[in-house]
Amino acid sequence: MTAENSNPTRQRAPWNRGRQIGQKRPLKPKDVWTIRVRLQMEGRRRDLAMFNLAIDSKLRSCDLARLRIDDVFAGGGVRDRATVIQKKTGRPVRFEVTEQTRAAVGEWLAALDARESRYLPPSRFQGKPHLSTRQYARIVHRWADRAGLDSSAYGTHSLRRTKPAQIYKKTGNLRAVQLLFGHTAYCPRTVDGSQGPLPLPSAIR
Repeated sequence: MTAENSNPTRQRAPWNRGRQIGQKRPLKPKDVWTIRVRLQMEGRRRDLAMFNLAIDSKLRSCDLARLRIDDVFAGGGVRDRATVIQKKTGRPVRFEVTEQTRAAVGEWLAALDARESRYLPPSRFQGKPHLSTRQYARIVHRWADRAGLDSSAYGTHSLRRTKPAQIYKKTGNLRAVQLLFGHTAYCPRTVDGSQGPLPLPSAIR
């Protein structure tokens, strides 16, 4: 085959062209307030319960998406504290459920038919027991858009990092932040929990 007859090599565009990659920034208190108010005004009970739980629990998306009803609900009411076994580490992590989160979860459970799903965020697709992490990621981007934020700069890890970032900013206590994430060993880490050269202050800005 001659050079004239050979097909020209196709130029593939880089997969990350036009995308913002790297660590996703945490939400600021005013952003949290804006998203909560919009979800309340729109009557999105499921989204409000998920958003509040994501902020309180600091769970990864894989753990939040498969959160069971009995993880946060017992004895006819929403728990003050909940314990979840993390999928990534296999270790339990305990978190406080604030009053406004308990109210949001209670309203969502009142509208949810627990006989049809054991999971707090059930999937809308048949054969899928709970929300997928991909579905959850799209929901988070929708929340950011409605708050007037650049959704490409935020992701599911933004919610995981929001409360620890606020606590670190106020106290400067690195160990307290690690405990919030459920880390047992004390070692310098970035705010998303991965070991790396970035100091925590740089990671949470």
